[in-house]
Amino acid sequence: MAGLSTGERGRFLLGRALFERLATADEGLGPLYNAERCSDCHDQPVVGGGGTRIRVLKATRFEDNRCDLLLAEGGDNIQRRATELLIAHGMGPEEVPAAATATAQVTAPPLLGLGLLEAVPDEVLLEWADPDDADGNGISGRLPRLADGRTARFGRKGDASTVRDFVDTALRFELGFTTPGHSAEEAVNGVSVPPDADPMADPEIDAPTLAQLTDYVRFLAPPAPEQDFSAAARDTLAQGTALFRQIGCTACHREELRTGPADTPALADRTIRPYSDMLLHDLGDVLADVCGFDASPGELRTAPLWGLRHRDRLLHDGRVADVPSAISAHGGEATAARDAFVALPPEAQRAVVRFLLSL
Repeated sequence: MAGLSTGERGRFLLGRALFERLATADEGLGPLYNAERCSDCHDQPVVGGGGTRIRVLKATRFEDNRCDLLLAEGGDNIQRRATELLIAHGMGPEEVPAAATATAQVTAPPLLGLGLLEAVPDEVLLEWADPDDADGNGISGRLPRLADGRTARFGRKGDASTVRDFVDTALRFELGFTTPGHSAEEAVNGVSVPPDADPMADPEIDAPTLAQLTDYVRFLAPPAPEQDFSAAARDTLAQGTALFRQIGCTACHREELRTGPADTPALADRTIRPYSDMLLHDLGDVLADVCGFDASPGELRTAPLWGLRHRDRLLHDGRVADVPSAISAHGGEATAARDAFVALPPEAQRAVVRFLLSL
């Protein structure tokens, strides 16, 4: 990100080296894990972006309008790899618990620009929240909360409050490292790991290392939109931009957000264009699968659209490869906007798609 101090850039570079470093079991990898380094999942279009090469298996139970993250059975993240030492103890990898009512294989979300999204004050997001649809427009986005009451703007279901929390969660669930705030190894479908199956002293990631990784993610620049256009392309983009607003997509994919005060001047008081309100919306049965602590199966956080042109798979589970298919899968609160797009003449649809693929 432009505007970092020399010290901030140094922490960014140290964090990037850790992000790309291949971890081993001797260093604390596992004994349950999904990847061997952060960049295994986050490498498109560059390291720190998103990824589809490794998809994380999630499983939850939704009953009586309540989400059970299956913590007693090992949690909602199903780790599908195990170290040789754990396997030698007759354990791992994990399996989907029988109690689960839904599963999903989710792609790795892009991390680009996360520090800027973190710097947007809650009050800015709450301006657009309308959980009871008081204005009657069919859009009822809300800002989810964690068990401790903090708001949660990160994760497809609103799973983390800060970039540090997001990084901490990934270290624990995807690489199997223990961290300063979570020094116990993840259980194998609820069964504790034998101490000698993971000999590395806990926590395996210390506070300075966690801070360096967090700074790397926090200081990643947002993806830049396409810059060079012909005159004809500019006309098409202008038409597509206007239609995107006209058919109602910006009711959730908010064009601009404003960051507030921040310890890092490069993050403070900036207008950004992520095309997201960072709120949960019910998108209907087609996209419904697992639930979240404060999210029903059909609720998903509005995905930022910046960098869309670099993605080869779309939606939270990567089920489609093109924009019209992704729009067609939207339901629930997005039904009216979806239907308005489908009703457009083919040339107008292409203009909307061309605009989105310029982001």
